[in-house]
Amino acid sequence: MPWLQLTFETTPDDAEQFSDLLSDAGACAITFLDSADQPLYEPPVGETPLWSRTRIIGLFDATTNMNVVLTQIRDAITPNSLPDHRISPLEDKDWEREWMDSFKPMPFGERLWIVPGWASPPQPEAVNILLDPGLAFGTGTHPTTALCLQWLDEHGANHDEVIDYGCGSGILAVAAAKLGASHVWAVDNDPQALIATHDNAHKNRVAENIDAVLPDALPGLQTPLLLANILAQPLMDFAERFATHVSPGGHIVLSGILAGQAKQVAARYESWFSMEPAISRDGWVRLNGQRFG
Repeated sequence: MPWLQLTFETTPDDAEQFSDLLSDAGACAITFLDSADQPLYEPPVGETPLWSRTRIIGLFDATTNMNVVLTQIRDAITPNSLPDHRISPLEDKDWEREWMDSFKPMPFGERLWIVPGWASPPQPEAVNILLDPGLAFGTGTHPTTALCLQWLDEHGANHDEVIDYGCGSGILAVAAAKLGASHVWAVDNDPQALIATHDNAHKNRVAENIDAVLPDALPGLQTPLLLANILAQPLMDFAERFATHVSPGGHIVLSGILAGQAKQVAARYESWFSMEPAISRDGWVRLNGQRFG
């Protein structure tokens, strides 16, 4: 069935109102997009900011009388004047196939690949991680995840214990297990992330090597490797805690850091670690260091 899109250019203050009005008018789906190429990086906890110019799109089936929709929305706002808007057709496609085709096997370094479940591994003899896009963050497409995977590809994870703090989909935990870790503690405060990690560990046949737990359930142990792909502020807040979890001579790998935040985050860890120069990718950086003996 073909579709019609009704697009409004709004401000953050008006976006939620127009979302409700589009829903009331019968929109099948509503999307918020950036209309000003304005990145949103690290919002405060509990806040969901929108862009200064927000494009909001309502999707309607092609039989909808859009004049009626526009009149209904116009009558519901004060003043009765619609912001800039347009109506455009949307071609009907096999959206599931389109979505699947957008995710291809991806290499990370010399031996590590992320492979969607519906694709064949390009290098069957490589370390292939089967991972489908899901509800929790982490498919390897984001620079912060890619930077951590590259470190694992270069250094391996042949350790008795590894901690993946902020595990998301479990991608780093699974990679560590497949690269030699005997046991991985995958830690996240989002129960959905723990479910995703558990599912991906089973899919990759490393479930016996991974425990997915909430932060309070992480034992007070020391490990040779701690990975934390979260955000700059929590990385700084947790520096001392993370240091207690890394054994002398062990390594810490930190990501989720913008280039302008790297010096501040690195300085927070220099009391416990010999920090190496930041490695950057698309405006994001990875920091890694070795625990003093």
